[in-house]
Amino acid sequence: MLFENLDLNICAGDIVQIEGANGSGKTSLLRILAGLSLPFEGDVYFQDKPIAQIREQFHQNLLFLGHLAGVKGEMSAQENLEFNLALHGLDSSSAEETLSEVNLLGFEDALASHLSAGQHRRIALAKLWQSRSPIWILDEPFTAIDKLGVKKLEQLFLEHANNGGCVILTTHQDLSFDDDRIKKITLTYQFY
Repeated sequence: MLFENLDLNICAGDIVQIEGANGSGKTSLLRILAGLSLPFEGDVYFQDKPIAQIREQFHQNLLFLGHLAGVKGEMSAQENLEFNLALHGLDSSSAEETLSEVNLLGFEDALASHLSAGQHRRIALAKLWQSRSPIWILDEPFTAIDKLGVKKLEQLFLEHANNGGCVILTTHQDLSFDDDRIKKITLTYQFY
């Protein structure tokens, strides 16, 4: 068992940073919160109902970005973004604007498989600028991102929270902004 007796109440406008050493259960906790893994015991609730009972409704309100970027290597950066927009029933005309937000203009026609790790990660993170989901669950979103990119992401997190969304993320680095809405949860190893 990685953790126990965890009782969280996450509200609109919250930013939750989950900290802990590698192997302490951060990704496992995110997967449970996203409904991708089942807890050993207990439940995760959304709007006062267990997510297992309202799975579709919950996932319509969720954007989960895990370790794997979910980017198709055989598609260009722009095609990846257009596909994501179409998947969510959104107008694909904003793909170019989103590429600008993540500093990928000039690489829009490059196959994702030919891009650097940082560029590949930015394609995945572009989903945040496109998302209308109020709940963002992000596993190490700053991986392979430069300092300017980290600042842009932090600003986006604040804007999302200010607009009534919530952000739950893991990161090994401290967030550079100080805000009362940031809740920190530290997981430690527990061996049984």
